[in-house]
Amino acid sequence: MEKSTVNKIYPSAAQALEGIVQDGQLLAVGGFGLCGIPEALIDALKDSGVKDLTVISNNAGVDGFGLGKLLETRQIKKMISSYVGENKEFERQYLAGELQLEFTPQGTLAEKLRAGGAGIPAFFTKTGVGTIVADGKELREFDGETYVMERALVPEVALVKAHRADKSGNLQFRFTARNFNPAVAMAGKTTVVEVEEIVETGDIPPDQVHLPGIYVHRIVLNASPEKRIEKRTITETK
Repeated sequence: MEKSTVNKIYPSAAQALEGIVQDGQLLAVGGFGLCGIPEALIDALKDSGVKDLTVISNNAGVDGFGLGKLLETRQIKKMISSYVGENKEFERQYLAGELQLEFTPQGTLAEKLRAGGAGIPAFFTKTGVGTIVADGKELREFDGETYVMERALVPEVALVKAHRADKSGNLQFRFTARNFNPAVAMAGKTTVVEVEEIVETGDIPPDQVHLPGIYVHRIVLNASPEKRIEKRTITETK
């Protein structure tokens, strides 16, 4: 009997998004600041013209780069984020009432994604109790302490950046560019990953696989991303 194989590799970012992104979706995008963001996939999402998106991401890039590009084209209607600085257009749209924001503590955001990937619908945390973060949410007491219930996040589509993938979708991340990417990948119903290198299945030793290919549905190669912040800088000696 022949062994069936699934081709997860797509020739371009645009083709990797074809048929899976649409207006009004809940999406998650990996990265922290500008480190570990899927640059080519964000550009392809912009070019697709989809709108009214709710985007889960630690932040929204900066003006003119990363998710900031989608804010400029008004394709995002709501952000679920933990950091909203360094983006003047984000600030302008939010203060003008043009952009919705679900402000979420960073650890809570990470756990909401992790829980979504693990099939856990909700969890309790002390973070945010007594603040606007807890408004409208269930509170419960455990061992004399008050906790707030947070719902997990399960985006329709997850856009992820990894350093290397094999043809089965097993991933390696590079240093701090790992950040939110594994949790985003696990949470997404359909996960699309942008990588700098694709190798044969088996070329990544099992102990060096950071995320198994079971979570990855589509892969696109971007061998030379701009990576504005993901560079080592050292002091020059004179």
